[in-house]
Amino acid sequence: MDHAPARVFEALGDPVRRRVLELLDSAGEQPAGALVGALQEQARLSQPAVSQHLRVLREAGLVQVRAEGTRRLYTVDPVGVGAARAWLDRFDDAFAQPLDALETELARGRRERRRAGLSGRAGDAGRDRASGA
Repeated sequence: MDHAPARVFEALGDPVRRRVLELLDSAGEQPAGALVGALQEQARLSQPAVSQHLRVLREAGLVQVRAEGTRRLYTVDPVGVGAARAWLDRFDDAFAQPLDALETELARGRRERRRAGLSGRAGDAGRDRASGA
């Protein structure tokens, strides 16, 4: 199992593999056959194609597999998902300051629109009184 960010994000780059992770996350441990059935409801995928996707996810360290008799049961590997999360967390600070600045500018714009609306309404009332309306 390789938890290298490049392999993890290459694996996550495919929508089918992301869907496999979503299925495993929501339903918990699943046999390969159940995953094939769930995926075939959404797309025309063969059992070998799903097996290939599972292999890529397993090699990237995003899913674990265990044998139970003749069945293979898959589950999300929390270590691999944690490695992806840790890599992404490095960018939290990179986005925090620009998002804070955006929030400040949005608030400033709302204040200015309120002020313009209030002074505009007050001016209308003054004009109405002067015109005798």
